[in-house]
Amino acid sequence: MLNGKMKAIVKHHRGYGAQMQVVDIPEFREDEVLIKVNMASICGTDIHIYTWDKWSQGRVNPPYVFGHEFSGEVVAKGANVVNVSVGDFVSAETHIVCGSCRQCLTGQFHVCKHTSIIGLDTQGCFAEFIALPAKNLWKNSSVMTPDIATIQEPMGNAVHSVLAGDVLGKTVAIIGCGPIGLMAVAVAMAAGADKVIALDINDYRLQLAKKLGATHFIQSNKEDPLEIIQRLTNADGVDVVCEMSGNPAAIDQGFKMAANGGRISILSLPAQPVMLNITEDIVFKGLTVQGITGRKMFSTWQQVSSLLGSGKVDLRPMITHRFSLSDFEKGFDLMIKGQCGKVLLIP
Repeated sequence: MLNGKMKAIVKHHRGYGAQMQVVDIPEFREDEVLIKVNMASICGTDIHIYTWDKWSQGRVNPPYVFGHEFSGEVVAKGANVVNVSVGDFVSAETHIVCGSCRQCLTGQFHVCKHTSIIGLDTQGCFAEFIALPAKNLWKNSSVMTPDIATIQEPMGNAVHSVLAGDVLGKTVAIIGCGPIGLMAVAVAMAAGADKVIALDINDYRLQLAKKLGATHFIQSNKEDPLEIIQRLTNADGVDVVCEMSGNPAAIDQGFKMAANGGRISILSLPAQPVMLNITEDIVFKGLTVQGITGRKMFSTWQQVSSLLGSGKVDLRPMITHRFSLSDFEKGFDLMIKGQCGKVLLIP
């Protein structure tokens, strides 16, 4: 920080990449706080923005500071803020909701019609400071380390996906072992799944899935997932499929491997339309299909906090790289290549 300025990673143009720039420290309103960022982490959404794919081209408007996963310390607060104090160690729910639409009024804040997302619609956390509404903050335990506190938000996606229905004693397939898929492996095991089958084309990430507790592994570009699933489940199929890959072929396989009466939770964001055999693979199977967006506010956060605090979920094996904020390009390069777990950036 220098004379009201700070370093930040800015999505500076409508094209590939980003820039480190010196920008103004954000101002905050009466219902907001200013947070000194301790750590931030790179999300798959940030990769979409960085590489400037078709989705990001229609979704975000550079130039702006991006990033949304972080932990930090409240250093100043607005006059109307009562739920947090200066010095509190916090993370943030990244969906800023209106509180007045039909969904919000019925407690479905996570599907608010007027949601704004930190780091997409607002200034983000790849910076030394961030200003946010106080209502979006989650106060962390004083014994939680900053690195784990930083990745609670994406863990919430994994918890929401896995625990959207019962998994106790069931067979669970996690398709796509990026960071959230890896977290889903750990959550499913902690929730009492009988088998957790990790599927990916990347052997590096399948090895991480093994460290997180997966019981079986399928490298989908070298093995036939449907044939192996049939063998592992005595031809019944899997009870729960968590789709994290976004790959159209993998999504189709996910519906085909699901057991009759099973459940599919879809968190991934396919970049193009996906062809499905709805008659055979959904209707006649009696599947429950649920789109997963964000986290339930704030019940999922409580589940995340409890799972981490109890020690039933240990995410340390999936934090593979740490870089200074100024070395952000190294972290993004590893994420794009898939040669990492979770990548942290330290201002």
